[in-house]
Amino acid sequence: MSDNKHKQDGREDSNVDLNDASEVAYAAKQAGVTSARYKELAKASGSSSRAKIAEYIKTHAKA
Repeated sequence: MSDNKHKQDGREDSNVDLNDASEVAYAAKQAGVTSARYKELAKASGSSSRAKIAEYIKTHAKA
């Protein structure tokens, strides 16, 4: 069964697929950083959770 992006129940929205450039770009725009910087910070946070990455960005670096 393939991934149906039109039928979501919220689970997909809680994480960022760091291999999907459009998801990274959207999350980076929301965080106010570049896509490359977002990926660096996401890896440093040790998580793909949007909330955990956002918290990491707030507490560590936004530049």
